[in-house]
Amino acid sequence: MTRLPPRSRKVRILATLGPASDSPEMIRALFVAGADAFRINMSHGAHEDHAARIATIRALEKEFGRPTTILGDLQGPKLRVGTFERGLAVLETGAAFVLDSDPAPGNATRVNLPHPEIYAALVPETRLLLDDGKMVLRVKKVAEDRIDTVVEVGGALSNRKGVNVPDVVVPVPALTEKDRRDLSFAVEHGCDWIALSFVQRPEDLAEARKLMGGYGALMAKIEKPAAVQRLEEIIELADGVMVARGDLGVELPPQAVPPLQKQIVATARRMGRPVVVATQMLESMIKAPTPTRAEVSDVATAVYDGADAIMLSAETAAGDWPVEAVTMMDSIAHSVERDPGYFGRLHYTETKPDPTTADALAEGAGSIVSVVGASAITCFTSSGSTVRRVARERPMTPILALTPRQDTARKLGLTWGVHAVRTKDIGTFEEMVGKARRMALRHDMVEKGGKIVVLAGVPFGTPGSTNVLHVAAIRGDELRGRDEG
Repeated sequence: MTRLPPRSRKVRILATLGPASDSPEMIRALFVAGADAFRINMSHGAHEDHAARIATIRALEKEFGRPTTILGDLQGPKLRVGTFERGLAVLETGAAFVLDSDPAPGNATRVNLPHPEIYAALVPETRLLLDDGKMVLRVKKVAEDRIDTVVEVGGALSNRKGVNVPDVVVPVPALTEKDRRDLSFAVEHGCDWIALSFVQRPEDLAEARKLMGGYGALMAKIEKPAAVQRLEEIIELADGVMVARGDLGVELPPQAVPPLQKQIVATARRMGRPVVVATQMLESMIKAPTPTRAEVSDVATAVYDGADAIMLSAETAAGDWPVEAVTMMDSIAHSVERDPGYFGRLHYTETKPDPTTADALAEGAGSIVSVVGASAITCFTSSGSTVRRVARERPMTPILALTPRQDTARKLGLTWGVHAVRTKDIGTFEEMVGKARRMALRHDMVEKGGKIVVLAGVPFGTPGSTNVLHVAAIRGDELRGRDEG
């Protein structure tokens, strides 16, 4: 087994796999460069391709003896126009343009829109955005099978380009038939997280949760203005959230996205849910070996705000420099976290504990670490809830999560500051302290003479029962004559 030391940075890196990162050699290189988790984008590629990538990641897990996280990202209900007689049409600014239910190929005056739910939702003076917002239509009149618009921003529109409807909630189901097949595949092949696209309301999460059957964790992608209006309700029902800035930046003015990003990150942190910041973080590295200074600042801002994870999309999926993109993101994160003002910035977001023993101990652990100079917080956990509570406080030390459950260890790969290890369960207080000392030493979290803070629940192995906090000193001989586990 090849052993890598735990990541020395707290924020996690999520790398998207695709044609540029298909081979086992490349996926391994991304992991070694700093990728903590991998995203399987269900919008592209066949199931057999995804299955091969998942198998490669699980082989890596065995090679390095480290639980590795896989996120299956569902495409969601993508709305598109039909086709054109010549493959595209030029929409002139100020001209009339019609979207209708006629499947015949379109031209410069009309095109098919095969989504009756849009006709039902629109009202006059709302907007339709075409091709990722490159063109804007203003609705003037709506009938059951026809939408009359005026072109506010023109351009060349080609076959099956996307349609965004930012001003109303469109009553489309959160899961398409393709999504249901993809979700079934993701669960069957052991994806640890399922990301649900184009969430508009809390109810959208219900069907995905049901189809998951208790397996894995559910991430809500916040990319619709309607979702922002009900943000807390959505976060309450999800296991994590993603700030999906691509579509969010299409449906909102660009200048509205940065404050919204901060709002979503802060709200998720307060509610104790992992939050991922995604899309166009190092966009120029799709073609260039180095990023722009503005992109570096963008990544740094997400780290300063306390995001649990930062994501690479096309940079690693289809770019020319996938390993360099991960290496750069890793370097930026390290640079920010070495800033003496980093932890002060992190705690601008106030995370008030709930009136529970577990929350009180999680908050207390961070304070005790700084008072006694402990090197790590070691958490025994079954479900992962104790670890997430501790991580919400953003302590100065690493968090070592010890769990007998492989699925829990894998899911924690998107949680700030956590190094998860699958280990045998414990039965007594003495066993707890002994194992905490050994595992902290074995995983380079502490040195001889150092201290660790230990959190666990009695009776051991009972989810949600955290009620023990213990400070343990490290003698340095704890590993003598001991095997793994």
